[in-house]
Amino acid sequence: MSTPHDVARSAPDAAGAPSTAPVALVLVSHSATLAEGVRELAAQMAPEVLIVAAGGDGAGGLGTSFDLVEQALGEATADGRSAVVLTDLGSAVLTTESVLEFLDEDVAARVHLADAPFVEAAVAAGVTAAGGAPVGEVLGAAVAAGAGFPHAAGPGEVAPEASAEPTPPAPPHAGDSAAPITAHVVVRNPMGLHARPAAVLARMMAGFDAAVQVDGVNGASVLELMQLAATQGRTLEVTATGPQARVAVDAFVGAVEEGFGEV
Repeated sequence: MSTPHDVARSAPDAAGAPSTAPVALVLVSHSATLAEGVRELAAQMAPEVLIVAAGGDGAGGLGTSFDLVEQALGEATADGRSAVVLTDLGSAVLTTESVLEFLDEDVAARVHLADAPFVEAAVAAGVTAAGGAPVGEVLGAAVAAGAGFPHAAGPGEVAPEASAEPTPPAPPHAGDSAAPITAHVVVRNPMGLHARPAAVLARMMAGFDAAVQVDGVNGASVLELMQLAATQGRTLEVTATGPQARVAVDAFVGAVEEGFGEV
């Protein structure tokens, strides 16, 4: 029998408000410790998102539990939310699929099982969901999280296709200037663009009607920003196109210059 500690969820935001994102995440792992650790990591960067961890066999051992996954999915899909499920190993997928067979059709239709790396996808999907993105974009962010790793596809497997990536921002409307807006900014905080600042910037850039590039990578992707490994003192070039290009660039530069509260 499960206990209140078997299924962990992300905490409400600092003001005590409940999660507001329309898409929740469910983390199914053979290890309760692993599931909770990934939940904690993703929740730090996406506090607006409900993230439910269903780890272990329900009796303190390694494995997966039908009851825990069922409980997690019920919580994740409450109030009409959709859910993206991330799993660590193949049998976690089988357990999740077994649970889905017993859910009401309208609930099961809102649950999407991602074939994606457990840790990276939790972070990428969480940040995307925090911006209020629909479930298709959240699922796409999870799947695309594995595209940057050469080992993501084994022999005979097919790597995630580009079409699985989140839908890019719309191009500039007719009459808008096609010329990109470009600025340079020096990273000031001592730890550089580590996970938390990258998540802040990615969420911010995703909220603008603009396509933003930072040193050639997608400014709305937390993983791509982290992969820049931008340390203190590095000069970043931010370029944007689209109706809100100028405000997006100004917001990016302002956030980096403020140092994310670390200077």
